Amino acid sequence: MPSRRHFLQHLLQLGTLAALSQAFPSHAAEQISSYPFSLGVASGSPRHDSVVLWTRLLPDPLNAVPLPALVYKLSWEVAEDIHFKRIVRQGEVFALPELGHSVHVDVTGLSPDRWYFYRFMHGAAISPIARTRTAPDNDSLSKLRLAVASCQHWEFGEYAAHQHIAAANPDLIAFLGDYIYEWGPYDLKHPARPRRRDIESFSLSEYRARYAQYKSDPLLQMSHHCAPWIVTWDDHEVANDYAADRDERLNPQFLQRRAAAYQAFYEHMPVRLHQVTVHPSQFAHMRIYERYDWGRLARFHMLDDRQYRSHQACTPADRGGSRLVSPNACADLSDTGRTMLGQEQEAWLNQGLASSNAKWNILAQQTLLAPCRHGSALQAVGDSQIWTDGWDGYPAARQRLLDVLHQHQNLNPVILSGDVHTFYAANLTRDLNQPVSAGNPVIATEFCGTSLTSNSRPQSQTEQILQENPHLVYGRSDKRGFMLNEINGSSMTMQYLALDDVSKADSGIKVLKSFVVEHGKPGIAGT
Repeated sequence: MPSRRHFLQHLLQLGTLAALSQAFPSHAAEQISSYPFSLGVASGSPRHDSVVLWTRLLPDPLNAVPLPALVYKLSWEVAEDIHFKRIVRQGEVFALPELGHSVHVDVTGLSPDRWYFYRFMHGAAISPIARTRTAPDNDSLSKLRLAVASCQHWEFGEYAAHQHIAAANPDLIAFLGDYIYEWGPYDLKHPARPRRRDIESFSLSEYRARYAQYKSDPLLQMSHHCAPWIVTWDDHEVANDYAADRDERLNPQFLQRRAAAYQAFYEHMPVRLHQVTVHPSQFAHMRIYERYDWGRLARFHMLDDRQYRSHQACTPADRGGSRLVSPNACADLSDTGRTMLGQEQEAWLNQGLASSNAKWNILAQQTLLAPCRHGSALQAVGDSQIWTDGWDGYPAARQRLLDVLHQHQNLNPVILSGDVHTFYAANLTRDLNQPVSAGNPVIATEFCGTSLTSNSRPQSQTEQILQENPHLVYGRSDKRGFMLNEINGSSMTMQYLALDDVSKADSGIKVLKSFVVEHGKPGIAGT
């Protein structure tokens, strides 16, 4: 008989990781004595007839490996009512130590465009009851309320924004990266002020511990419990400013670290795993980009601009990562072969746009697409610097994307972005080196959200950036918060919501700015 390890690897090589949770029912009689649902539950990746449910058995969030290496059985239920009198789906699932005792249940056979309630049970323990929903079917134009968030560094504030996300009653939540940051003390309280950078995560157990810390927050759990999520990652889920197989340290073992980080991401997110042709130690090649249809109203293209990108341009010889450079002094920027998404993902995106019949096509991705040149009084006119980690550092890749959007501007393309800890709004043209004109019209709109907590630059510097970058029509870097998007067949209304005080868990919130995009008219109305 093959060993358990070999059998697990065989299942992975067949691309059937979901089957792992069904593999060992005879070993699942053990019971956990302490309450095991300290990290709450979550749902995500909704289709018109299915949704992924998630939880992880972990009695103590600050002890990320507290359970014996055993298989534990859970049961789950999905109901039409909060009291679970009308149960529509139920079953059993097995939490394996190989996956950190996390479970993913892809519940199928659900009705389209409706809300459900779900819960997990282990022995006498019952998880929090949470709400989820399915997408509308292919003929529906049901309206959508979408919350968009990113960048929630534990060290830089409370998660009050998540409470307000839940209170906004969204149909769907899109998270655009930096769900965790890879460093910081392990503490279940947000510090009064940021501490020095230390206790960095490198191994699977360390990334698991970091996710456990973040997911212990009751306000973050509240946001997960109110609606399904669609997610992508950015750099801090692994390491600051990493690009494909290279980190700032130029560590030759970086792919092992990336594998650990990607596995921990999977273990803590309500995502489906695509075909896997590797065993667990090679999670480094996990695909996260995905497409979601909200009936005929909207198609979401969730992108990954970390895993497949070219290395940043013009880095020093002794490190990787980003820097500010003058385009005139960086010949690498003119290399047309450099990519942000990778050839395969670019083709996938092009096909997804070409085949779409949705009213709105929403590209949800990590970082600002619009130009964001940084000038200085010490620099000559026309010689502003650009940040090499963003789309400015990949001009040929950005131009290929803009060319595709120009071909499909009748599909109402809208870009959702995060990463830069600033509310921006931008009108995008095919030629971003020229201002908007009759010969260079707006082809798409970009909405970039600020961070949930992570800090940013003074507003005075952002005002200077706005003056130097005419495609940016709005910018606020002095506020933390999220975006709330109301979408219907005729228009899209985007609100930028800003916290009064990110250091307070009970912070109030207000609408900082609202924008409207009309169907068939690219760009922000009135600008």
